[in-house]
Amino acid sequence: MSEFIIEGGQRLHGEVRASGNKNAALPLITAALLTDQPVILHNVPRIADVVTLIRLIESIGASVRWTADNTVVIHAANIDARALDPRLCKDIRASILLAGPLLGRAGALALPPPGGDVIGRRRLDTHFLALRALGATLEYDGALQLRAPKGLVGTDIMLDEASVTATENAIMAAARARGTTILRNAASEPHIQDLCACLTAMGARIENAGTNTVIIHGAETLKGCEFTVGADNIEVTSFIVLGALRGDGIRIRDACVRDLRMTAMTLERIGIRFDIDGNDVVVPGGQRLEVEPDFGGSIPTIADSPWPGFPADAMSLAVVAATQSNGTVLIHEKMFESRLYFVDKLIAMGARIVLCDPHRCLVQGISRLRGEVVQSPDIRAGVALVIAALCAEGRSVIGNVGQIDRGYERFEDKLRGLGVSIERR
Repeated sequence: MSEFIIEGGQRLHGEVRASGNKNAALPLITAALLTDQPVILHNVPRIADVVTLIRLIESIGASVRWTADNTVVIHAANIDARALDPRLCKDIRASILLAGPLLGRAGALALPPPGGDVIGRRRLDTHFLALRALGATLEYDGALQLRAPKGLVGTDIMLDEASVTATENAIMAAARARGTTILRNAASEPHIQDLCACLTAMGARIENAGTNTVIIHGAETLKGCEFTVGADNIEVTSFIVLGALRGDGIRIRDACVRDLRMTAMTLERIGIRFDIDGNDVVVPGGQRLEVEPDFGGSIPTIADSPWPGFPADAMSLAVVAATQSNGTVLIHEKMFESRLYFVDKLIAMGARIVLCDPHRCLVQGISRLRGEVVQSPDIRAGVALVIAALCAEGRSVIGNVGQIDRGYERFEDKLRGLGVSIERR
């Protein structure tokens, strides 16, 4: 199990280029199964979750080859939807994204239970209710047996929650269903917009992409295409926080700045600011962070919410940033009841945090952090702990950094490019 060794107090400077969006790349890889023609994807991050998902689609017969560092060609000419490897499915929650395209393409699949981050209960009911509405049946015998014996048929679907991955599954399945599907209460994150754009390039007809009511006109066949994955807004946010807390001025290139408006508004509440230069983000050095109270002097709240709200994946970053901002802020993580449990590691490093309940914590800054030996429980908390270690006095050892590898491309290399001394062992 790999670990990072980091000396605290280091300063960052220079520039870094944003990687492709993990949360877009994963559904785009599975969308390639909807056609028997080649799909070329550019700007795909070479991260552990992508590698695992590619091994999964190869296990059912898809041909995959990397033609450049971040360009992959997927050709699913012949696939066997019943041959999914249970061990690989257990390694990655994104295996659930195979349900929609394989039902749409093959009409049946056996899906072993998916794995992923341990950040609380992550229900799958929304996926199956949507697929059932399109005509699928579901049985469980150690694996999820999904069948559409009469094929999928478009219909009017109301999702019981605006789940991102359920929206993606429903859109991919509907793209190969007969007739028209109206998907209501759909999620609308940037990566869903990327998926819709890619499916459109494959010949699907999709209306209202990026809204909460998406209309998908099913097609009997889809064609191959060439598509470029957008920048990872969570990775960009990670480097914004790093730059604000420890930077002497950094630039984040190709940051897809249109996706950062709510990020800017939210981080500004704890004193973090950044500038936009074309499609780059510039984080000024020497920032003195100060919590901005609500009107009347009340303690402000930072909360996540569906797009275009502040992303749930950025909440761990907000927690560690708040420890270095002068003042008190309430962090309200509404979606995952275990995501905030990593704050015990920050408390061990000297952070002044009260965990109110599984969804809320009160953070009082500025905390004087000290180096500590901690374990990364999930992708986002792992990066938050790296940032905390850079703010701390003394040496920190962060274990289980394979979690970070699942979602961040060449993370320590990018830190070294900004002047950070970091060791992996």
